[in-house]
Amino acid sequence: MPEEDIAGFVDELQASGRYTFSLQDLRLSRSSSDTALRAALRRLRQRGRIVAPRRGFYVIVPVEYRKAGAPPPSWFIDDLMRFLGQPYYVALLSAAALHGASHQQPMVFQVITDRPTRQGAAGRARIEFHMSASVDHTPVEPRQTETGAMLVSTVESTAFDLVRFPAACGGWSSVATVLQELAEEFDPDKIHEVARERKTPDIQRLGYVLDKAGHPRLADPLLRVLASRRYRPIPLATDQTSVDRPPVRPWRVIPNIELEFDL
Repeated sequence: MPEEDIAGFVDELQASGRYTFSLQDLRLSRSSSDTALRAALRRLRQRGRIVAPRRGFYVIVPVEYRKAGAPPPSWFIDDLMRFLGQPYYVALLSAAALHGASHQQPMVFQVITDRPTRQGAAGRARIEFHMSASVDHTPVEPRQTETGAMLVSTVESTAFDLVRFPAACGGWSSVATVLQELAEEFDPDKIHEVARERKTPDIQRLGYVLDKAGHPRLADPLLRVLASRRYRPIPLATDQTSVDRPPVRPWRVIPNIELEFDL
């Protein structure tokens, strides 16, 4: 197939407001061989007209994003995850930024899904995937994007994910700073609802950090959930050496690192 034919296909998609397509989409719309299709796609990639964050999945690059190599992941993450056949939501620092936390700007676009998924790249953008078995049960909300919508963890769900994946967020002091920024957005009733579906250590650590940040009203709903569970002393940071310090009540968290709130 002539390269101009595929270029016309790409132009038509963009003109209709669509910025992604798959190799299968091309196969259904054109009758050329796979060899011809792949050769034409390879040339379009070399020209910077399209980019492929996954084999067989293509993102159209508008002129204003040619230097960056691709539009932002928010433009195509929903289509990419549908292509992969995986549930997802935008999470961690990427979600926190969408909820108003501006102090810790994410260097990568962070997504949680239900299985191990290799990291993605599109131009300068990097997509970082983390795995959770509770993706289907995590409260999310749709967010409008330039090309449609994407799923983002609610601010309360984001709080629990931050304490579950502290290393992905720059460490515990970074997590504490982001939680302090977001604290005014939390709904105590929703914190309680999410906590009922979360693991006990995550509840303990989140309650401890919120207490340290001076938000006891947000810690109270967590204590109500803990009251119905048996829980043991745990270190705040699992990757740090234990220290001979008593656990902090009522969370029973051992403060084996010092939190610094960078605000």
